[in-house]
This record gives sequence, structure tokens and C-alpha cells, in this order.
Amino acid sequence: MRINAIQGTDAAGNPTTTSAVGQGEDFSSYLQTTASLEEIFAEAAEKYHVPKNLIKAIAKAESDFNPNATSGAGAQGIMQLMPATARELGVTDSYDPYQNIMGGTKYISEMLAKYDGNVSLALAAYNAGSNNVAKYGGIPPFKETQNYVVKVTSYMNNGVEVPNASYNINAGNGNVAAASVQEVEDSYYQSILEQLFSYEEYLKFIDMYLKLQEAEQKEIKEEQNQSQEEKDESYHAYQELRYSPVMMNLLGQ
Repeated sequence: MRINAIQGTDAAGNPTTTSAVGQGEDFSSYLQTTASLEEIFAEAAEKYHVPKNLIKAIAKAESDFNPNATSGAGAQGIMQLMPATARELGVTDSYDPYQNIMGGTKYISEMLAKYDGNVSLALAAYNAGSNNVAKYGGIPPFKETQNYVVKVTSYMNNGVEVPNASYNINAGNGNVAAASVQEVEDSYYQSILEQLFSYEEYLKFIDMYLKLQEAEQKEIKEEQNQSQEEKDESYHAYQELRYSPVMMNLLGQ
């Protein structure tokens, strides 16, 4: 239901109509607020339990806080997220500072957890990938990565001044970066299934599956009953043979 207008009366008692929200107008414009970069970093740090100075240092080293930065390799935004990594983190727009910082902070928090809080290894993985950290058993012997770890650590220890800039935050973006990799994969496979099957076909498949399950259970039960009957028959035959006069005679001898 959409409310287009509110009716009332004026001082003279005449009916009046006051426009509420224009027909077709999107409520999202009323759900937006602004936040400074410092506030976004603070929220990300609290949400993912990462030191604020660390994520500010990464942002400084990666893009110098430029939300429109794009590297030659295709990394995007303030914390330079690669498109594939952004998708896994649930970031839909890497050039949105709020989404980007939330996504980048979530990623570095995962690296810190992976390396038991070792900041140097987490930074090396952020820069060169966790596969290279595993391959070389520590910080990879890449000059760029080694310099990166030293630079970010220095920024973190000495403090970083964040530009006095504010950005719009849509209320719907609050949980964008909270999606796990598993949730992203589940959503992907669900979309594939929706392309392959209609809802009617899905119901037919479920009905067919249940009937097959029922038939299999029935067959198993019949086999079990038959096996029990055979055992009972064998037991009765044994008992009859055991107590037959001929057998008793033989046993007596």
C-alpha cells in the first residue's frame, strides 16, 4: 500500500489535501545520511574488531583515501579491492567509500584471524594473497610486498591523518559487506537453479523425489520382512528336525 496524500480540513472547515510522498518517489532518499571518513573507519573497526589505525594505514597506502582510485591490476576504491574479492565480500559498488571500507576491513579481519593476529602476515596476504604467504612460509620475497608491510606498519604506528571528507550512506548498505563467502556462493547457485527450473518444474521434481524415496523404503521393508520370514522358516524346520523321532533316535545312539 502506498500513501499518496493525507486529507484534512483547514481553519474554515474546508477539506484539504496534503501531499505525503510523490507518487513513484523512492523512499531511499529519506534513508540516507552522511558520515565522515573518520566515522566510517571507526564503525568498521568496531564491527570487525580491527584496530582503527590499521585500516586507516591500509587505506593510506592503497589509495591515499581516493574513492575513485583504480590500479593497473584493476583494484578499486579506497582500500583497493579486486572485483572478485569485492564480490565474495558482498560489496556491490567498490567506489562507494562506505561499502569499500567495510569490505576491506572484513577482509583484513579474516586475514588476522587466519594468521593468529600476526599483522605482518595479514598485510602480506592482503597485498600478495594468502596463497603466496603459504607458498613461501611467511612474507613473500617480493620487493613490493615487503615494502608494503613496512610502509603500512609505519603508518599504523605513527598515526594517519584522514581527509575531512563526508559521504552519503544509504541505510540499505549497512549489511552489504557482512555477507559471507558461503552466502555469496549460495546466492549464485540459487540464481543458476532459477534459470534452469521453473517453480512448477521444481514442485514436480520434489513430488517425484518423494515417490522414489517412498518406493525405496517400501522395497527395503519388503526385503527385511522376507529375510525375517526365511529366518523363521529355517528355525521352525530346525526345530522340527531336532525333535523328530529319527533325530532323537540318532542322538540317543
